[in-house]
Amino acid sequence: MWIERLDASHALDYRALMLEAYDLHPQAFTSSVRERAAMPLSWWESRLAGKLDVVLGAFEEGRLAGIVGLAFEPREKARHKVTLFGMYVSPTVRQRGLGYQLVRAALAEAQNHAGLRLIQLTVTAGNDAAFNLYQRCGFVQFGLEPMAVRVGEDYFDKIHMWREL
Repeated sequence: MWIERLDASHALDYRALMLEAYDLHPQAFTSSVRERAAMPLSWWESRLAGKLDVVLGAFEEGRLAGIVGLAFEPREKARHKVTLFGMYVSPTVRQRGLGYQLVRAALAEAQNHAGLRLIQLTVTAGNDAAFNLYQRCGFVQFGLEPMAVRVGEDYFDKIHMWREL
C-alpha cells in the first residue's frame, strides 16, 4: 500500500471511487451520486489539478482504494484554515488501517503549508467509525449542524471537528 497525491491523470479512477462512495454512503456526502455522475471528466481533472485542493490517494495492489482531500481557503482572513473533505475507503480494504494512514498523510500535507494553523472537517452523526478515527487523530468536536444533509425524506446532522496543526 502507498499514498500519493493524485493529479489529472487519476481522474477516471478518482471519479469511480467517489461515485462508489456517494452511492454506498449518501448520508456521508453533501453531493449526490446523480449530481456528480453528470459532471464531465474535465470537472474531475480540474478538481485534481486545482491550486486550492489537494487530493491524496491510497493504492492497494496498484488500485486506488482510498481518498482524502484538503481544501485550502483562498480568502485572506481564513488562509490559516484547511478543510479535510471526501474521506473514503473502499469496503474491500477497510479494517486495515488505510483510513488512519490517509488522515495522517493529510495532516502531514497540511503541516507542509506555511501559515496553516488548523484543520477542520465534518462527519455525519452516527458514523461512529469515522468519528472515532478522527478522534484518534486528534480532532475534537466543536459543534453540531442539525439537518445538514437530506437524503430522500431523511435528514442527517453533521458533527463539526477541528484540530490544531
